[in-house]
Amino acid sequence: MGAQISPLIPRVRISLRKLAGKAVAVDAYNAMYQFLALIRTEYGTPLRDRRGRVTSHLNGLLYRTIRLLEAGVTPVYVFDGPPPRFKARELEERKAVRERAMAEWAKAVEEGDLRRAWAKAVASSRLSREMAEDAKVLLTLMGVPWVQAPSEGEAQSAYMAASGDVWAAASQDYDSILFGAPRLVRNLTITGRKFLRKRPVSYRLIPELVELDAVLSRLKLSRRQLIEVAILAGTDYNQGVYGIGPKKAYKLISRYGSLEKAAEAEKLEIDESWVEVREFYLHPPVTDRYSVELGELDEDGLLSFLVEERDFDPRRVREAIRRLKLALQAASRVARLEV
Repeated sequence: MGAQISPLIPRVRISLRKLAGKAVAVDAYNAMYQFLALIRTEYGTPLRDRRGRVTSHLNGLLYRTIRLLEAGVTPVYVFDGPPPRFKARELEERKAVRERAMAEWAKAVEEGDLRRAWAKAVASSRLSREMAEDAKVLLTLMGVPWVQAPSEGEAQSAYMAASGDVWAAASQDYDSILFGAPRLVRNLTITGRKFLRKRPVSYRLIPELVELDAVLSRLKLSRRQLIEVAILAGTDYNQGVYGIGPKKAYKLISRYGSLEKAAEAEKLEIDESWVEVREFYLHPPVTDRYSVELGELDEDGLLSFLVEERDFDPRRVREAIRRLKLALQAASRVARLEV
């Protein structure tokens, strides 16, 4: 879900070409959920190997990463660690939504309703620990860097961007901005068109850039105040205040200057954990033990992992390896020139 502040955030469309030569910290779980949602069979079920293991996320990760490298972008995938305890309610709600969606998917399949089955299958997507570990194996074999965050991946991505080790964080959600990322790139790991679930309408997905300074300047807020706006409207860590959306939350914080004063003046009933949530956004657990450098491609290992273990088409994998090798060689030449 992420912080509910989208209507307040100025965004600028950019092309992959504008990101050439830059490293970007990618929210790995966010990207893999996108792949799970998009890469599915006719009835919405994910791709699987002969042992029943899901491979949709590996398929998306392989080809989208190659596409980014070919465009001169170095993705550094950041994996979530244990979530903070106050995220438990959100995680339970997500689990309940998935379970309902799974039951509705089965009914839609039984009735032969392909469109509804697809939508419900997407809503039931689940990313397991085993799937995440498979993704790390794939990235290592590809020579693509990844980082294990001590807690939230978006917090770690923000830290890496703020430290200057990557140019931006990349996610569909806006939490990286709240965590202090100077730049956020959206729509980086997905391409094509997005179809609305409830209407036969689609729109083209183009990368978008969000800059923290531009957001704060437009809203005339500090980052602390922006965090408080998000808390009022609702985040992954708190439910927000009933009846208050992002625009009303913004008006309240702008008028009173702080959530404490707004809550007192307006008699707001707010989750008691909100102060802890604010502190988590301001001072999240992160690590400085990571590398953003491209590694070595293991051609034999990659072919074995995808073809022999995960039943990928050998012809397509060999072609992917050819493209990957060329992209890594190009990146290596650029790195030598910069030195």
